[in-house]
Amino acid sequence: MGSTVRDLLGRLSGRADDTRRKAWAHACAEALGLGGVAVTVNEELVWFSDTTSERLEDLQFTLGQGPGLGLDDPVEMRQIPDLGELLARQWPQFAPEAVKLGVAALFVWPVRLGAVPVGTLTGYRRTTGPLTARQVSEGWLVADVLAEHVLANWPAEPDANGPGHAGTVDLHRAEVHQATGVLSVRLNIPLAEALDRLRARAYASGRSLTDTAHDILRQELPHDDH
Repeated sequence: MGSTVRDLLGRLSGRADDTRRKAWAHACAEALGLGGVAVTVNEELVWFSDTTSERLEDLQFTLGQGPGLGLDDPVEMRQIPDLGELLARQWPQFAPEAVKLGVAALFVWPVRLGAVPVGTLTGYRRTTGPLTARQVSEGWLVADVLAEHVLANWPAEPDANGPGHAGTVDLHRAEVHQATGVLSVRLNIPLAEALDRLRARAYASGRSLTDTAHDILRQELPHDDH
């Protein structure tokens, strides 16, 4: 028998490294009846259970579309039980890309600090249909516990935080911010415009925003001619 959500929340440890956090998130997704989950706080992707969850958050950030954006009500939870119905209407770019990943349904809870939304917990399924009332309720519980956990383990020095460090969360978009700064200086444009150009480059190439940012940063490294 699989673990219950309450069992898993009792095992959540601030000392876990990135591999263990992903394993925990995957088990939590299964307990909620989801294929995977991802957590974004203050527009930083801090936790995800699998590559599909990571890619979904990346698409929302790149396109500026998706169910996790504009979720400002601390008591609003979004259920999209059939993503295919939105292809021609809401999120015209995001929805088709999500469907290509095999995603059929999406569910988003606000991650709250008190009564203030600071991020989202997004889960997906590969089959259509709504969650049960119990799954919705347990999703709220997970979102609230993760809010406390992530903020308690937020790195004091983001630039020094790399993947896999125990006792802290990983800021998976650190390279995106660095590459945005590089483009801003290189092209002599504002940071907001530089980020838009980075997003457009990633979307046009079909690659993740992180990989695109990594390429830009690698171009800035000095080359050894010897």
